[in-house]
Amino acid sequence: MEKITDILQQHNFQFKKHFGQNFITDTHLLQSIVHLSGIDKNSTVVEIGVGAGTLTAELARQAKKVYAFEIDKSLQPILEKTLQGYNNIHLQFIDFLKLDLHQFEQEIVPYIVVANLPYYITTPLIMKLIEESKKVKKLYLMVQLEVAQRICSRENCADYGAITAILAQCCAVRIIKKVAKQLFMPMPKVDSAILELIYMPNKIPVLDLQYYKKTVKAAFSNRRKMLANNLQQSFHLTKEECSMLLHKSNLTSTIRGEALNPIQFARLADNLFIHITKKD
Repeated sequence: MEKITDILQQHNFQFKKHFGQNFITDTHLLQSIVHLSGIDKNSTVVEIGVGAGTLTAELARQAKKVYAFEIDKSLQPILEKTLQGYNNIHLQFIDFLKLDLHQFEQEIVPYIVVANLPYYITTPLIMKLIEESKKVKKLYLMVQLEVAQRICSRENCADYGAITAILAQCCAVRIIKKVAKQLFMPMPKVDSAILELIYMPNKIPVLDLQYYKKTVKAAFSNRRKMLANNLQQSFHLTKEECSMLLHKSNLTSTIRGEALNPIQFARLADNLFIHITKKD
């Protein structure tokens, strides 16, 4: 097999900043990603962001079937070369964020997601899969290190935010490997990390999932404000109602949203749900 750098040069490929293209060329890293994801001959894999196909080929060597999605159609002649000889890859040139996931999943068995993601797509992609998928089991995502740290952060930390608490309700999340920026082409400005998300629906039980999400988003809508003020505005409650709900949830009246852990958010969301549905 020719070097990927040579193949890219032969096709005069130009990296596109708006797609956040940083390809993995290090063989050891590619093998490590596949090994850490636990893929075997029985696995069905969805890869999002194929790039030059280096990870796709490594996945195809180990998995039963690889459904690969790439947004940049100019990579087609390159991928015809790098993925030549693999008959278990189903490649589509489409923006995964626009994919009808319900229709796609009617055709396949439960699957594992593996992706090397640019910054701009990380949160939308994770939320699409968590909110729409019925068959995703685990996600192994190469993301910027700071994004991975934010997703894995805890309450009372500067990195802690809505995405952290929302994912904690339905996923077991951890960083499984840090990756130096020198292992990408072109080299990005920051290091990356492999993020593991194991999907566990209702890991933290809630009465209404949408109320949980709305409560979390309300809490972080203005980090400088106290939680009570944010709840008043988002749920159209009186000051007295907020005070009562916070007390019922064993929270102080002056607490800020960033101080609540996901279990506390769940208790508060349930109390909000009960109170507001009774009013209606």
